[in-house]
Amino acid sequence: MMARGSNSPRQPLSVKQPAKAAKQASAPAKPAAAPKARKTSKTFGLKPSQRAAPVAKSPKTKADKQRVAAVVLERLKAEYPDAHCELDHTNAFELLCATILSAQCTDVRVNMVTPALFKAYPTAEALSTAKLEDVEEIVRTTGFFRAKAKSLVGMANRLVDRHGGEVPRTIAELVPLPGVGRKTANVILGNAFDINEGIVVDTHVQRLSRRLGLTREPDPIGIERALMPLFPQADWALLSHLLIFHGRRTCFARKPACERCVVQEVCPSAGGAE
Repeated sequence: MMARGSNSPRQPLSVKQPAKAAKQASAPAKPAAAPKARKTSKTFGLKPSQRAAPVAKSPKTKADKQRVAAVVLERLKAEYPDAHCELDHTNAFELLCATILSAQCTDVRVNMVTPALFKAYPTAEALSTAKLEDVEEIVRTTGFFRAKAKSLVGMANRLVDRHGGEVPRTIAELVPLPGVGRKTANVILGNAFDINEGIVVDTHVQRLSRRLGLTREPDPIGIERALMPLFPQADWALLSHLLIFHGRRTCFARKPACERCVVQEVCPSAGGAE
């Protein structure tokens, strides 16, 4: 046994202690961090039923898109000369109520409900004093009936308090109303007042405009901004009806009937749309 402080060789500093080395060897390796999912136009934080339709290869220039847009407008006008808003109404207030109810609901179902609603509450003043549970019972079959009833009564109260019970005629005044967004505001302006301040972008307009290659935007606001320079302003309200009619009758979401489509010659998705 060697005495403390002898000249025995020291252990090299590079050599690890056995216990420490064993501990490091037995420690489980940290898993690599998963890459963050990139939001694309297909996800965009939306449910599958709300995601934008597949987009076709767009024409390269604005002039090319305008030529396609001109053909689409001309042929759809000839194909659907009676294209119109399919929500039954006789005035701006009724149309506003019907449009609020149409969220996540078919026009057919809304038209089954609104006669009773308009009979019970023919004006904003009458609806503003309605009991919420009474309105809920009338609109129950349209889905999300509690939220819609709350929006209807709230909208009527706002009309009475700030607009004398009348439906305003500007986007800026319509959008703050409960249950009203830009799409609803465009519906009211274009169909009740013949004011073309924007383009209504619903699921049909969204799907067709992307299939036609007129835009690659995934959201309604972006699509509206892309379409407005391509079509005459005087036709903006009509354009929405034409695209909606065509989407409901020919350019279906799952299996479009391209073989009988009047715009297939200018549609880059013809025969291959999903």
